[in-house]
Amino acid sequence: MPRVLRILAVVSAFLVCPLSASAQNSPPWPPGDEIGMANTLGPATWQRCATHLADPKAKSYELSFLRSNTMPQSPFAVPLRENAKPTVGIPGTRHAFNTDEIVSGDPNQQGTQMDALGHFAVLPEAWDGKSEFPSGGATYYGGYRQAEVKPTPDSPLKKLGIDKAPPIITSGVLLDAKAHLGRGSAMAPGALVTARDIEAMLEAQGLARRGLVAGDVLYIYTGWGDNWQDPDTEKFYYTKGPGLSYDAAKYIEGKAVVLVALDNPFTDPAADGFLAGKAPPAAGTPPGLPFAIHHHNLTQAGIHNIQNANLGAMARDKVWLSCTIILPLRTQGAAGSPVRPVAIGAPAQ
Repeated sequence: MPRVLRILAVVSAFLVCPLSASAQNSPPWPPGDEIGMANTLGPATWQRCATHLADPKAKSYELSFLRSNTMPQSPFAVPLRENAKPTVGIPGTRHAFNTDEIVSGDPNQQGTQMDALGHFAVLPEAWDGKSEFPSGGATYYGGYRQAEVKPTPDSPLKKLGIDKAPPIITSGVLLDAKAHLGRGSAMAPGALVTARDIEAMLEAQGLARRGLVAGDVLYIYTGWGDNWQDPDTEKFYYTKGPGLSYDAAKYIEGKAVVLVALDNPFTDPAADGFLAGKAPPAAGTPPGLPFAIHHHNLTQAGIHNIQNANLGAMARDKVWLSCTIILPLRTQGAAGSPVRPVAIGAPAQ
């Protein structure tokens, strides 16, 4: 075969394979599974990354916010406090070195962070808030019971911890809900990104033919992340926000997306007053599950969440497709992790 034809054959195979060999496996996964949709990751998803990594116009994008003691912090977790310790040395040497310490807080649930599948479980019925919390009846992803996942109150997660999550190296799809739904403004608190909205954004951004492919990471820019301020003097960001609808979560599950990341604090929608119990959950939310997106993604679908993704720069450059790399810390039995997602893709403008 002439050299030119061989090159064309290789290029053709390279371009066809990413979508035809879209993922390693398809659900349902075998009994004993602890990684959910991460089963779709592997050589096929790495191959989809290759075109973005090789593009001479590609840029790298930091998709996390800078962590600090003064950043916006979750009301559901102890505030993070990190101290810088004095410079010290070793007697008899010329060395000087610096270290830091975490004084308090839930570091795995603050800042840009990723949920382990064991972060959420579901009870057989709603807790009344008065009796002892019935954690023994909790069921987790894969049907695991409380005794298997967290056998004692001070036990790390024996199943479904963040240490079970593999490196996530795959194609990233960014949808610009701020432009499409907010008409250039941040989506309002409690506003929903629905399944129909996802399909409409794919169409508007020229991605309808490609769609969402098994093993993708889905980034959704709502514009709420524009409210992230450090120092957080207004205490506004973590009080409310837009989020996914319940039908969107089921749609995403049907596409076998491995992880969903929004530039919002909860992934779930939070209308003004919702956190204080003064506003109802979004329409379509199942009874007793006000954080239905967390529930569905983590306990039913095996899809990881990232909260507080920093998506503004990538959205401004219209980088709708990228190679994304997400590496949570391998903390044994942890329910989540600080995370530094990055994306590599070519700006459209």
